[in-house]
Amino acid sequence: MWVLESLSGTLLNALTVLIGGLMGVFLGERLPKRIHDSLFGVLGLFTILIGLLDAFTTKSPLVLLGSLLLGTLIGEWLNLEDQLNRFGDTIQRKLARPGSTVSEAFVTSTLVFCIGPLSILGALDNGLSGDITKLAIKAVLDGFAALAFSAALGWGVLLSVFVILAYQGTISLCAGILAPILHSNPATITELTATGGLILVAIGLKLLKIRDLRVANLIPALALAPAIVTLLSVASNLLR
Repeated sequence: MWVLESLSGTLLNALTVLIGGLMGVFLGERLPKRIHDSLFGVLGLFTILIGLLDAFTTKSPLVLLGSLLLGTLIGEWLNLEDQLNRFGDTIQRKLARPGSTVSEAFVTSTLVFCIGPLSILGALDNGLSGDITKLAIKAVLDGFAALAFSAALGWGVLLSVFVILAYQGTISLCAGILAPILHSNPATITELTATGGLILVAIGLKLLKIRDLRVANLIPALALAPAIVTLLSVASNLLR
């Protein structure tokens, strides 16, 4: 019962993505390419807007910059972008015909659905108290995004459901360990939110084909932002 309550928000999120994705696949087959392109453009603009709103919450731009620089170095060293693309390509080879957009749909939707701060903060709330408010908001947004993504790119968006379940579910189940670390210093959440926002901007630029950034290689910055804030806080206390 406890596990089900802790995962209730994630299950709702996965369900809305599944429903939105299925509706998008149904509609997408009936829409001309120009409408697909327009939908993709709107998604790019909206992703940039949400990202900027989160990024502007930062109280320490240097922490944001340091997190992204160090996170990018780690991501490039681990080659996260190529690994994610290879995984998507493997799925495409096994489940789709050559030339399909399954890999692109899976990679793009997974990044959009899992990078934002609501994925982490909402999953923490759900795991600690059963509160699904943040994840319910995210579920509505992701459902509409899944509809647009699948209409533009096809059924590969549906595969992101499994990533949402694994990613957010793990955070919820580990909330008892992670939450005290973040909540002990509100600045950690602020910079985590800002870092996730700036990564969303990068995804938006990629969707609009303005700059093909290796977004997955920025993901380690999400862990580094609160870590740097915590280290700076400890150092400041020691120097007093």
